[in-house]
Amino acid sequence: MALFFGLENLRSPVLAPARAVANWEQELFMPSPAVAFARQNQARFLEELKDLLRIPSISTLPEHAGDVRRAAEFLVRELQRIGMEHVRLIETAGHPLVYADWLHAPGRPTCLCYGHYDVQPPDPLEEWLSPPFEPAERNGNLYARGAVDDKGQMYMHIKALESLMHAHSGQLPLNVRLLIEGEEEVGGEGIAEYLRQHPETLAADFALVSDTEMFASGLPTLCVGLRGMIYTELEVRGAKTDLHSGLYGGAAPNPFQALCWMLAQMKTPDGRIQIPGFYDELQAPSAAEMATWKRLPFDEEKLLHDEMGATALVGEANYSVLERLWARPTLEVHGMPGGFTGAGAKTVIPAKAVAKVSMRLAPEMQPQRTFERYKQFAESICPAGVTVEVRLIHFGDAIVIGTDNAYVRAATEALHTVFGRETVFIRSGGSIPIVGDFERHLKIPTVMMGFGLPDDNLHAPNEKFCIANFYDGIATLIDFFERLGK
Repeated sequence: MALFFGLENLRSPVLAPARAVANWEQELFMPSPAVAFARQNQARFLEELKDLLRIPSISTLPEHAGDVRRAAEFLVRELQRIGMEHVRLIETAGHPLVYADWLHAPGRPTCLCYGHYDVQPPDPLEEWLSPPFEPAERNGNLYARGAVDDKGQMYMHIKALESLMHAHSGQLPLNVRLLIEGEEEVGGEGIAEYLRQHPETLAADFALVSDTEMFASGLPTLCVGLRGMIYTELEVRGAKTDLHSGLYGGAAPNPFQALCWMLAQMKTPDGRIQIPGFYDELQAPSAAEMATWKRLPFDEEKLLHDEMGATALVGEANYSVLERLWARPTLEVHGMPGGFTGAGAKTVIPAKAVAKVSMRLAPEMQPQRTFERYKQFAESICPAGVTVEVRLIHFGDAIVIGTDNAYVRAATEALHTVFGRETVFIRSGGSIPIVGDFERHLKIPTVMMGFGLPDDNLHAPNEKFCIANFYDGIATLIDFFERLGK
């Protein structure tokens, strides 16, 4: 479990001095030459980001493979332009990685900057207020698919490095490698394989990931924990072909109904997962960590109504909402393709039905062991007349990161400098599999310093990125790199 740096001194963020305006016109510190350069070029930086956002780099759709490569080539040109070295595409079995480095700061730490340039599909299109791949500014936000996840946040790294290069005559205050992938939204298999096979080419002291969010607007935040993930498909088969329900209904097995019955057995209405042994290895948060969560300015009604737009929160009632979101495992059904879904009527009993099912895992839950338990349970409850195939699509480990190190201290100081408030430590209910790979294969800690907001609509229509956070993120990263360079 992590050791939480400075928890005993962590003031309630409600009482911390708030930053009056989150923009660079009211800086709380004398900007360094690199920050001054970034401030002078903020309009250009934003327009460049818009150009990147116009590329529909949807990694999960084969028809967009060319667009994914186009986004990678965009980054290659930009990294070459700002003065990074050894810039290249690394081919994988899927979409390419983008690599660059600058390693001329002897005796200084080496940072491995990670991000991803691929995005989720934009569906449903009718819910977007502006086209998903035509960036639009509204109410201080930039709206586009990928604005915050993760093109906007990844691009902050590049703009911070450009600013440092300009201010220091082509030099950086520390050593830097960048590794940017194009498959994060489809499991990240290419980058995981590259890490396993070539760890020596990515030697670093720590990794930096900006693919997370702040707990609240204006509240500097470091993420120190991620849930793991298993993504699966259940395929249930009945007859050899689709059947007429009038001629065969009542005697023929219906894979859809069988699949629905199986899914209903996997979780109780209050969210308790029924797979035998599912919770055996789960590790609960420490009392110290739980105490810090209770001091966070969490508004349950805002989560329910403003962020979710739902009528009630569900889940395990004996656990707080933050525990359910950050530290408890889940089982969710994402889609059930198959059968007839067109307009009008077609009375068919489908020959097969498929469900896409994922599980988020808490720390110490092993993805492969958990998958085997899930598979055995699905096979054991499969009804007569049908067969089930359980497929593992991809997985990632849960992780909790230690914070008692110089990199986290530098991050908290940089955040305080820019935002004027104490940094809070949180977990995320999401998964970033590469963080576990960095720990496993490179033996390095990760600083997860993100600048998204809870209402940024990741993976949903009208995704956005607060433009002030884009600028403040660049300033924070510049300060962070310069602190570590000292």
